[in-house]
Amino acid sequence: MNETTIAIGCLVQWYEVDIVGDYIKTLKSALSNYEGIVVVDITLSMNQDLEQTTLDAHEFTALKWKLEDTLSKLPNCNFRISYDLVTIADYRREFNDKYCTEVDVLVWGESDMLVPKSMFNTINAVHSGVGNTTPKYISTFGISKMWDSSWTPLEHPKFTVKEHSDSTEDWWGVRYTNTIEDMASINEGINNGTVAPELVTLNNLKFNGCGLVISSEIIKAGVNIPKSVFFVHEDTAFLHMVHKCLPQTTQYHVKNIYMPHNRKHPKKRAYILGEEGLDKTDMGKLRKSHWWYQLANKFSEENCYNLFNPLYKSKTWKDIFK
Repeated sequence: MNETTIAIGCLVQWYEVDIVGDYIKTLKSALSNYEGIVVVDITLSMNQDLEQTTLDAHEFTALKWKLEDTLSKLPNCNFRISYDLVTIADYRREFNDKYCTEVDVLVWGESDMLVPKSMFNTINAVHSGVGNTTPKYISTFGISKMWDSSWTPLEHPKFTVKEHSDSTEDWWGVRYTNTIEDMASINEGINNGTVAPELVTLNNLKFNGCGLVISSEIIKAGVNIPKSVFFVHEDTAFLHMVHKCLPQTTQYHVKNIYMPHNRKHPKKRAYILGEEGLDKTDMGKLRKSHWWYQLANKFSEENCYNLFNPLYKSKTWKDIFK
């Protein structure tokens, strides 16, 4: 059979310099394990309209060189540096639009995710199995515990049997930072071929943006992240659009392949002015220490949950900075 063509896209902000290396390392491993075509798309944002740096001009240039050296060496990579304000919503919207006519499947990468070694082969197996019968579909991989039980259907089985924990020491806890070795240990049976991927069907769509797999047919049908969602909540907005436009969409969930999302990584936000001395494991507190974030988060969320409200006028960056 012909291998599925795939595009994986990731926006990297300059302050993520200390964490993106693990994403790249695991991505390289997954790429080397797949014989098909994978286009890697990366935008490096050096913009400081929102977050300013504590580094001087020479140090900031050195940081850019370090990131460029790390990111641009990936095979088959479309790499660019942007000095414009680019949010995750902006990037993913444009990524979807650009690649939906070039490849079979789109994947949303993230700088704080680890890529399972078998990911692309599994995507190929799923697409080859269902792409003709249900060409418009969503696919996901097993995740760790989230903040409430509504996410339980997406959990890897090794997490489901554990009680909720906020500890940074418990490997199943919501604040734990996974290592590459942690992922390899949980996925050991998959990687050595002694365990087969467990594919289940979810008719009630549920996903976050980390590692989301999207059939290009969904984007070609006109579904994308609305422009009113200009900052965050882009994954929720996309979910709402799929529900509204393609309500019969099936989600194929690979339950026993673990895809870590280190959203609480203590090195996720580095060298940002105004965040010195704050708890680096508390991402919410770090972000909320900036007045503009509180408004941008609030307005983008309001826009997201009023997408289909004809009486609501969406807010923009101008409403934040006016």
